[in-house]
Amino acid sequence: MKNILLLEDDLQLNDTIKQFLEYKNYKIYPAYDAYEAKDILYEEKIELMLLDIKVPHQNGFNFLKDVRAEKNSTPAIFITSLNSVDDITKGFDIGCDDYIRKPFALKELLVRIEVIFKRQLANHQKSIDFNNGYSFDFEKRLLQYKNKTLNIRAKELKLLILLLKNPNNLLSYNEIFNELWEYNETPSHGSLRAYISTIRNILGKDRVKTVKYEGYRYVNQ
Repeated sequence: MKNILLLEDDLQLNDTIKQFLEYKNYKIYPAYDAYEAKDILYEEKIELMLLDIKVPHQNGFNFLKDVRAEKNSTPAIFITSLNSVDDITKGFDIGCDDYIRKPFALKELLVRIEVIFKRQLANHQKSIDFNNGYSFDFEKRLLQYKNKTLNIRAKELKLLILLLKNPNNLLSYNEIFNELWEYNETPSHGSLRAYISTIRNILGKDRVKTVKYEGYRYVNQ
């Protein structure tokens, strides 16, 4: 069971989110102001923070800024009515992992939470077996087929790691281009399609989905 800190000063919304996520088998620690949230964060093993921004004593931006200044990298999702581009940019600059605007569907919140936990799992895995003869060692960055090490191109390796670390999450063309190509290189859709073809041979053709006009998604079921 994952432990989640919920900082939300709206009593009804706090209770609604708490009941919904507890039904989904998460342990929720509710807080209604920043001081209470800090006490919980220090006393409990929190694995994800859900943070409103307009809360008593200290706003959510400054709360997370303090948390990050103390070298605490616990994932954080802002849940707020502040929806300007500047607010969203500020949230990510401070160190949030996601930003969801109010009002939102509880199912959408659940999806975003699950994506973060799946990403964490991929980041902490030392190796992964694709059950088709292929396996990948994250620590050594080695791709193997039936225990024999394979050589793939640097960009294909970066793409493989990017997909594995973002299971079931849409990766836009821009995100992929920024990860694979250096600032002085020109991204190529043609080259990307070739790399995707190689990755599909490794992961399975049905595991890497094309999202038309948007990008690609690695389906990890």
